[in-house]
This record gives sequence, structure tokens and C-alpha cells, in this order.
Amino acid sequence: MSRRIVIVTAVHAPPARYLPEAYESLRAQELPTGWEWQWVIREDGTTNEVARHVPVADARVTFRQGRAGGPGVARTLALAHAEGEYVKVLDADDRLAPGALARDLASLEGDPDLGWATSRVLDLFPDGSTAGFPGDPAEGPIERGTVLAHWKAHDFRAPVHPASLFARRNLLTALGGWMALPASEDTGLLLALNSVSRGWFTAEVGLHYRKRDGQVTGQASHVDPVERAARMAVVEARARALESFRWSYPTASASPAAVG
Repeated sequence: MSRRIVIVTAVHAPPARYLPEAYESLRAQELPTGWEWQWVIREDGTTNEVARHVPVADARVTFRQGRAGGPGVARTLALAHAEGEYVKVLDADDRLAPGALARDLASLEGDPDLGWATSRVLDLFPDGSTAGFPGDPAEGPIERGTVLAHWKAHDFRAPVHPASLFARRNLLTALGGWMALPASEDTGLLLALNSVSRGWFTAEVGLHYRKRDGQVTGQASHVDPVERAARMAVVEARARALESFRWSYPTASASPAAVG
């Protein structure tokens, strides 16, 4: 039987029209022999506006709906609908770069001590142009605690992009999935992962991150100083609490065969 990567996508009505582009970027991925992907799309709500954009003819695609709770809730609940050793995030309006899944997989399959991986991200603008982020780290391992330190020192901006996250499913679920926050839920998970495990950064582009009108990150509520301070406080508290417990992944008693 094939081993599986579960792609999770949270979506609501406005960006649903981009799902076909996300699908094409996923369909173009090439994986090593013996591997497959399954895409679980979960609507954050129960409208009639999303389903018509879902490529239901592909048996590898699963679509579910449920009461609205935010993208973190939708992604976490999506995990109930597919089994797989790894989880890859793909936002509804983003596109995977060619080879992204294979590179993510190779990094974690090649080193059982790594718990997660990210890659270089380019902003994708409406005119089709792209732009990178300043200060990407060098390709290679990301040591425990370094994401939190950078995030704290740079006005709560992580050195790697959580929208490109690829993680071991058992580690992700052990940490409770995405945080129960109205935003920054993905950054919260990234910092939690880095508090207990080493990661990997791939310098080759892995994701095109769409910039568009109406994005949650572009709305006034996202940068409201009171809410933002509260979100950052909870994100930091979780990461530091995990550090203080001195639990790490893999555990000292785990063997490479036990952490795949």
C-alpha cells in the first residue's frame, strides 16, 4: 500500500474560486514511488458557494463542511477525514511550486530527528508578478527555539512562512493542531513545533502566496493593536510552556523506525 501525505485546506466562500488553481498545482506534484497525496478541503461554514469549485471528480479529493470556527478549527477537523504520515498546509488561494511536496518529503524522510519543514515563499500579485521575502534563512536545519527568538526580536514576524508548513502528523496532533485564535493560528503552531523539535528550511521556492483584496491579513481587525497583543501573548506563552517542559521530538527512547 502507498504511504500518504494529507493536504489540508480551510476555505470559505470568497477565496473558493481559486481552488481550481490550487488543485492544478497539487496535481502537478511528482512524488517518489510508493507515495500518494490526499487533499482534504474543509469549508469553514455551510454555504452553497464553495462546493462548485471543488474538483470532486478526483477520488483523492475529499470535501467537508461544518460550522464556522476559523481556519485553525477547519484545518484541525480536516484531519478526521484522512490518514497519512505527513500533513501539508495549502491555503485555498495559494499554489504549490513544482516539486514542493517531494522536497518537503525528502527532508523529513532523510532525517527522522526533524519534525517539520518549510520552504521559501513568494508573494503572488494580481498581475502575476511575484516578490520574495527579505531575510530568508539559509537552506538547512532550524534548531529548536530559533523561530521563537527571531519572532520575538522582529515584531512578531517569523523567519519562515507557516503557510508552507509540512509536518509529521503524530507531532502535529500531539500539539493539538492549530491554535484556537481568530488569526495567527498557523504561526502559533509553527512556534509550538519549533519549541519541541528541529525543522528544515528549503531555499527553493515551495509556495506562491496570493495577495488579493479581502484577505483576512489585510483587514483592520487583523492589525487591531489590542487583539494583536492578545494573540501574540498566547502564542508566546504556549511556545515557552512547551520549552519549559523539556519534552522533545523525537523522545530520547524513540528509534528512527518509531518516528516515521
